[in-house]
Amino acid sequence: RAAHRTGDDMQMLYFSKHLALTCIGLAAIFATNVQAVEQIKPQVDTSALPALGWHEPNPLRGNAEAAAIGKAAFNQSCAVCHGQDAIGTRSPAPDLRRIGMGCRRIQDAALRQRCQGDADAFFIKSVRYGKQKFGIVHMPPWEGLLAPELAWALRSFVETAPKGTGIQSLSPTAAATQ
Repeated sequence: RAAHRTGDDMQMLYFSKHLALTCIGLAAIFATNVQAVEQIKPQVDTSALPALGWHEPNPLRGNAEAAAIGKAAFNQSCAVCHGQDAIGTRSPAPDLRRIGMGCRRIQDAALRQRCQGDADAFFIKSVRYGKQKFGIVHMPPWEGLLAPELAWALRSFVETAPKGTGIQSLSPTAAATQ
Protein backbone atom coordinates (compact mmCIF):
# COMPACT_ATOMS: atom_id res chain seq x y z
CA ARG A 1 0.00 0.00 0.00
CA ALA A 2 2.93 2.40 0.59
CA ALA A 3 3.65 2.31 -3.14
CA HIS A 4 0.20 3.73 -3.87
CA ARG A 5 0.49 6.87 -1.70
CA THR A 6 -0.02 10.16 -3.48
CA GLY A 7 2.23 13.19 -3.23
CA ASP A 8 -0.25 14.85 -0.86
CA ASP A 9 -0.18 11.80 1.44
CA MET A 10 3.62 11.85 1.51
CA GLN A 11 3.69 15.57 2.29
CA MET A 12 1.19 15.10 5.13
CA LEU A 13 3.22 12.20 6.56
CA TYR A 14 6.43 14.24 6.30
CA PHE A 15 4.77 17.25 7.96
CA SER A 16 3.27 15.11 10.76
CA LYS A 17 6.61 13.50 11.60
CA HIS A 18 8.41 16.83 11.70
CA LEU A 19 5.67 18.47 13.76
CA ALA A 20 5.81 15.63 16.31
CA LEU A 21 9.61 15.82 16.52
CA THR A 22 9.51 19.60 16.90
CA CYS A 23 6.96 19.37 19.71
CA ILE A 24 8.99 16.72 21.52
CA GLY A 25 12.14 18.83 21.17
CA LEU A 26 10.46 21.99 22.44
CA ALA A 27 8.95 20.11 25.38
CA ALA A 28 12.38 18.73 26.30
CA ILE A 29 13.99 22.17 26.09
CA PHE A 30 11.19 23.78 28.11
CA ALA A 31 11.26 21.04 30.76
CA THR A 32 14.97 21.52 31.34
CA ASN A 33 14.62 25.31 31.66
CA VAL A 34 11.81 25.33 34.22
CA GLN A 35 13.11 26.62 37.52
CA ALA A 36 11.36 26.20 40.83
CA VAL A 37 10.75 29.34 42.82
CA GLU A 38 11.85 29.11 46.43
CA GLN A 39 9.09 30.23 48.73
CA ILE A 40 10.41 32.49 51.45
CA LYS A 41 8.04 33.19 54.31
CA PRO A 42 8.22 36.92 55.03
CA GLN A 43 9.56 37.92 58.43
CA VAL A 44 7.30 40.84 59.32
CA ASP A 45 5.48 41.87 62.47
CA THR A 46 1.77 41.42 61.83
CA SER A 47 0.63 42.13 65.40
CA ALA A 48 -0.96 45.41 64.28
CA LEU A 49 -3.23 43.55 61.84
CA PRO A 50 -6.58 42.16 62.95
CA ALA A 51 -7.15 38.40 62.62
CA LEU A 52 -8.96 37.89 59.31
CA GLY A 53 -10.28 35.20 57.03
CA TRP A 54 -9.94 34.69 53.30
CA HIS A 55 -13.27 36.38 52.52
CA GLU A 56 -13.26 39.24 50.06
CA PRO A 57 -13.50 42.16 49.58
CA ASN A 58 -10.20 43.28 51.06
CA PRO A 59 -10.96 44.25 54.68
CA LEU A 60 -7.69 46.22 54.91
CA ARG A 61 -8.28 48.46 51.90
CA GLY A 62 -7.24 52.01 52.75
CA ASN A 63 -5.29 50.94 55.86
CA ALA A 64 -1.87 52.65 55.55
CA GLU A 65 -0.27 50.53 58.29
CA ALA A 66 -1.42 47.33 56.55
CA ALA A 67 -0.02 48.59 53.25
CA ALA A 68 3.36 49.29 54.92
CA ILE A 69 3.43 45.76 56.38
CA GLY A 70 2.39 44.41 52.98
CA LYS A 71 5.23 46.31 51.29
CA ALA A 72 7.82 44.81 53.65
CA ALA A 73 6.41 41.30 53.11
CA PHE A 74 6.17 41.82 49.33
CA ASN A 75 9.81 42.86 49.04
CA GLN A 76 10.91 39.81 51.03
CA SER A 77 8.82 37.16 49.29
CA CYS A 78 7.23 38.42 46.08
CA ALA A 79 9.72 40.85 44.56
CA VAL A 80 11.95 38.14 43.09
CA CYS A 81 9.18 37.43 40.54
CA HIS A 82 6.95 40.52 40.60
CA GLY A 83 9.54 43.30 40.99
CA GLN A 84 10.87 45.32 43.93
CA ASP A 85 8.16 47.57 45.41
CA ALA A 86 5.69 45.87 43.00
CA ILE A 87 7.19 47.65 40.01
CA GLY A 88 6.70 44.67 37.76
CA THR A 89 7.23 46.32 34.39
CA ARG A 90 10.46 44.37 33.81
CA SER A 91 9.74 41.28 35.89
CA PRO A 92 9.21 37.70 34.73
CA ALA A 93 5.79 37.57 36.43
CA PRO A 94 2.78 39.86 35.87
CA ASP A 95 2.67 43.42 37.16
CA LEU A 96 0.24 43.01 40.06
CA ARG A 97 -0.55 46.72 40.16
CA ARG A 98 -2.74 46.16 37.11
CA ILE A 99 -5.21 43.89 38.94
CA GLY A 100 -8.40 45.91 39.34
CA MET A 101 -7.08 49.08 37.68
CA GLY A 102 -10.17 49.28 35.48
CA CYS A 103 -12.38 49.39 38.57
CA ARG A 104 -11.19 52.92 39.37
CA ARG A 105 -12.81 54.27 36.21
CA ILE A 106 -16.29 53.00 37.12
CA GLN A 107 -18.51 55.90 38.15
CA ASP A 108 -21.25 53.92 39.91
CA ALA A 109 -20.03 53.30 43.50
CA ALA A 110 -21.83 49.96 43.95
CA LEU A 111 -20.55 48.63 40.65
CA ARG A 112 -17.02 49.87 41.40
CA GLN A 113 -17.12 48.10 44.78
CA ARG A 114 -18.28 44.88 43.11
CA CYS A 115 -15.48 45.17 40.56
CA GLN A 116 -12.91 45.63 43.35
CA GLY A 117 -14.36 42.61 45.12
CA ASP A 118 -13.85 40.53 41.97
CA ALA A 119 -10.26 41.78 41.68
CA ASP A 120 -9.70 40.93 45.37
CA ALA A 121 -11.11 37.43 44.80
CA PHE A 122 -8.76 36.90 41.84
CA PHE A 123 -5.76 38.13 43.84
CA ILE A 124 -6.48 36.12 46.97
CA LYS A 125 -7.24 32.93 45.02
CA SER A 126 -3.93 33.33 43.16
CA VAL A 127 -2.02 33.81 46.43
CA ARG A 128 -3.72 30.90 48.21
CA TYR A 129 -3.65 28.30 45.46
CA GLY A 130 -0.93 29.54 43.12
CA LYS A 131 -1.02 29.44 39.33
CA GLN A 132 -0.54 26.25 37.38
CA LYS A 133 -1.04 25.71 33.66
CA PHE A 134 -0.60 22.42 31.85
CA GLY A 135 1.10 20.93 34.90
CA ILE A 136 3.67 23.74 35.11
CA VAL A 137 3.70 25.80 38.29
CA HIS A 138 3.95 29.48 37.39
CA MET A 139 3.32 30.64 40.94
CA PRO A 140 3.44 28.39 43.99
CA PRO A 141 0.55 28.32 46.47
CA TRP A 142 1.12 30.42 49.59
CA GLU A 143 -1.70 29.10 51.76
CA GLY A 144 -0.11 27.79 54.94
CA LEU A 145 2.86 30.16 54.61
CA LEU A 146 0.88 33.40 54.68
CA ALA A 147 -1.88 34.16 57.13
CA PRO A 148 -4.99 35.71 55.55
CA GLU A 149 -4.33 39.08 57.21
CA LEU A 150 -0.85 39.21 55.68
CA ALA A 151 -2.22 38.26 52.26
CA TRP A 152 -4.73 41.12 52.55
CA ALA A 153 -1.91 43.47 53.63
CA LEU A 154 -0.05 42.43 50.46
CA ARG A 155 -3.16 43.26 48.43
CA SER A 156 -3.44 46.65 50.19
CA PHE A 157 0.17 47.43 49.33
CA VAL A 158 -0.09 46.30 45.71
CA GLU A 159 -3.18 48.39 45.02
CA THR A 160 -1.54 51.50 46.52
CA ALA A 161 1.90 50.98 44.95
CA PRO A 162 2.87 53.86 42.66
CA LYS A 163 1.85 53.34 39.04
CA GLY A 164 4.07 54.16 36.12
CA THR A 165 7.40 54.20 37.92
CA GLY A 166 9.11 51.64 35.69
CA ILE A 167 11.45 52.40 32.80
CA GLN A 168 8.69 51.72 30.26
CA SER A 169 6.59 54.52 31.73
CA LEU A 170 9.08 57.19 30.74
CA SER A 171 8.33 59.08 27.58
CA PRO A 172 10.98 58.76 24.82
CA THR A 173 12.08 62.36 25.46
CA ALA A 174 12.34 61.87 29.22
CA ALA A 175 14.26 58.63 28.76
CA ALA A 176 16.69 60.32 26.36
CA THR A 177 17.45 63.15 28.80
CA GLN A 178 18.23 60.81 31.72
